[in-house]
This record gives sequence, C-alpha cells and structure tokens, in this order.
Amino acid sequence: MKNVITLFKRELKGYFATPVAYVFIVVFLVLVGGLTFKVGKWFDARQANLQGFFTWHPWLYLFLIPAISMRLWAEERRQGTIELLFTLPVTMGQAVIAKFFAAWCFTGIALALTFPMWVSVNYLGDPDNGVILASYVGSLLMAGAYLAIGSFVSAWTKNQVIAFVISVSGCFLFILMGTDTVLDFFAGWMPRAVLEAVASFSFLTHFQSITKGVIDFRDLVFFGSLIACFLFMNAIAIELKKAD
Repeated sequence: MKNVITLFKRELKGYFATPVAYVFIVVFLVLVGGLTFKVGKWFDARQANLQGFFTWHPWLYLFLIPAISMRLWAEERRQGTIELLFTLPVTMGQAVIAKFFAAWCFTGIALALTFPMWVSVNYLGDPDNGVILASYVGSLLMAGAYLAIGSFVSAWTKNQVIAFVISVSGCFLFILMGTDTVLDFFAGWMPRAVLEAVASFSFLTHFQSITKGVIDFRDLVFFGSLIACFLFMNAIAIELKKAD
C-alpha cells in the first residue's frame, strides 16, 4: 500500500506540474456550465434540481476523460520511461492501480469544482440534496469506468492520438447500448433476455438509475466490476507490451 500511495502522489503531482491540468479543468467547467445554462436552459426550467446539469456528464466525459487517459501509458511507452518505472520497487498491479487512482482523483477534483451549482440550487430553491449527492457519486463512478477503459487502450499503443480515438469509440459503444435506437434494432430478432443484457452494459442505464436518488447495489457492482476488469486487462497489456 505504501508503494501505491507514493506512486499515486507522484502521478497526481505530475498532472499539476504542467498547464494541461488547468486547461482541462477550465474547459470542463466552461462546457458543463454552458451546456447546463445555455443549451439545457436550467433557469428557464424553474426546477430546484440538477438533472439538467448531470444529463451532460456522460457526453462530456466521452471526450474529456479519454484526453486524460490517453497519456497514462502511451506516453510512458513512447518516451521509454516505462522501463524506468518498473525499476522502482513497485509491482505491475501497484503501478496500474496508482496511475488509475491518480487520474480518477484528478477527475474528482474537476467534478468537485462544480460545487457552485449545488450551492446555487439550494439558494434558489429547496432541492433533494440526497438525490444530488447520489448523482455526484454516480458521475464519479462513471468517470472511473471511462478512465479504466482509456487506461487499457493507452497500454496498447505509443500514440496518444490513437489511444484517444479508440477510447472515445469504446466508451461511445457503452453509451449506445442503452439507447432506444440500438435496442429497437435488436428488438425485432433478439430475445428479450438478450435485449436486457445489452441494456445492462449501458453507462446511461446505470447512471440515470443513480441520478434518480437510489444507489442500487447492481449499479455499484456494474461500475466496480467494469473498472476492475479493465484494470486487470490493463496490467496484462502492459506485461505483454512493455518490451516493445
């Protein structure tokens, strides 16, 4: 655990050592604010909730999270510093977990900086803060799932652009699984059990369930198992590719 914490601190400090982290945070806050107020017309809705705010998170994460994850391993492999990393007294699993949690923590910081939205809705009305808190938890879990997929993809290539494009495509696939368009396509020739299985892999299905204010154990298992699965495959990919 000590090795994980040490590497976690090193990676997290690395984000703020360059202007990239600050640019990401500013872009995220500007986009989520613009989409909520301008496109979603939050004030015009006159409802004391943040549903119009959280609606945009899956789509913002679709592009912003891969921008974080694309450098996790691709940059290490391109610069050849991955060999140096493993000369340190850390195991493969510790390195994967530390780098993932550093990226996840950075994302959590960006998400936490949206707290003025929460303050504003409480000032203007009487919202259900339990629902808002659950939505923040769901958003953070979903961001972790995006990061796990992006980290796995980043482990397979030295090119950050390729890692970004493939990560966006993979995450977009997990979003589409719960949309009516995809489900209607399968509805004509697939059994209902298969449709339910396809929908169960959708980020939207689980995230929207949490934003209703109920943190279902099945949603936690989905995001937790998906993160664990992709981190496990991440470790395997690094083991196979670290000599390249």
